[in-house]
Amino acid sequence: MLKLPSPPPLLGSEPGSFTQLTVTHRLPAIVRRVIAENSFPPDINNKLERLANDLVDGCVPPLEDDGGADVAAWRNYISPYIGQRWVDIPWFVTETYLYRKIIEIAGYFRPGEWQGADPFKAQKQASLETSATAIIALCGELSQWLQSPSRAEFEETRKMLVALLYFALWGNRVDLSLWSAFEGNRSSFDIRRQQEHLLADDTPQVVNLLTSSKNKRIDLIADNAGFEFVCDLCLADFLLESGLASQVNLHLKPHPTFVSDATLKDFHDTLGFLAGFEQPEVVALAKRLETGWEEKRLVCVEDWFWTSPLAGWEMPAPMREELARAGLTVVKGDANYRRLLGDRHWDFTIPLGDIVCYLPAPAVALRTLKSEVAAGLDPAQVQELNRSHPDWLTNGQWGVIQLV
Repeated sequence: MLKLPSPPPLLGSEPGSFTQLTVTHRLPAIVRRVIAENSFPPDINNKLERLANDLVDGCVPPLEDDGGADVAAWRNYISPYIGQRWVDIPWFVTETYLYRKIIEIAGYFRPGEWQGADPFKAQKQASLETSATAIIALCGELSQWLQSPSRAEFEETRKMLVALLYFALWGNRVDLSLWSAFEGNRSSFDIRRQQEHLLADDTPQVVNLLTSSKNKRIDLIADNAGFEFVCDLCLADFLLESGLASQVNLHLKPHPTFVSDATLKDFHDTLGFLAGFEQPEVVALAKRLETGWEEKRLVCVEDWFWTSPLAGWEMPAPMREELARAGLTVVKGDANYRRLLGDRHWDFTIPLGDIVCYLPAPAVALRTLKSEVAAGLDPAQVQELNRSHPDWLTNGQWGVIQLV
């Protein structure tokens, strides 16, 4: 349960906010891109276009019974907001419900031609294809570590773990200069280049926890498919191969959402994509992951909580009990971070642990900032950022690694 007084949620009606820009401009553009990138029939496209238009000045519609297992739950979630303007309801509800409406309109759960068709497949596939060079380089370094005679040495393990944590954080920015992590001998890896845009960095504490914990189960709440997911899978592979983990549980979305969020199908599609490379080190990663999945050392878990509008402190008891079994939970990405904080206007300097004390076990947030929600920052740091980088909360250039 949340122990602090809850501040108000972010709303799309806040003048001049990134939230307002998102609801009235960015989300309609996302819906129209779905129309452009798929070959839906006119009736589906017309409904999607109506949805895009309504986001600007229209009202929240009910959810039709499309056969999804979450229909009853969503009707309960959304009932207080039916008939209100999209911009007037909590932003997190707006976004999660919008993506649920997209797949309802697209017939994702209905028997027929479009059942199971991911409306965002083209964007996910493009993300993988455009990152092929980066995938080869990352897999090559992982393969080099695996074959190194000194791989069992603590310092080598620590250096590789630090590098992969940074890749898991910044993985959705393939153009970022991350490759300094692997220049020359990893023992001389200088992390300062990676720290320049980190507002909080608990990496040393995370490494200490992972290398000393007797609980070898790691849970990873995934974010985006594409190269970022490949980075997550490389981290999972390293944890298993190094012995830092005996089991890694990947928490995936049960249906496509937030455009690029990873699903179980994305997991298998990514392994298939990796297996199709000519480079043996990439194919070897795919085989190790497939073997890990078959042996249940790498476990894929889908839960409807991750596509709901619920805040972290509203986590159902079964999910809480499941996460309580982990030695560490890795929470990836901006949307999952927003869920942890209930997507509310917290003071940026409140310690993150004071808010997410409801979590049942240690957790580390790996998050690139893309929304006006934050916690655990230094007051002087916030003041300087507001002066020097007014859009620091939303431009995707800043990140946090926060252990609670």
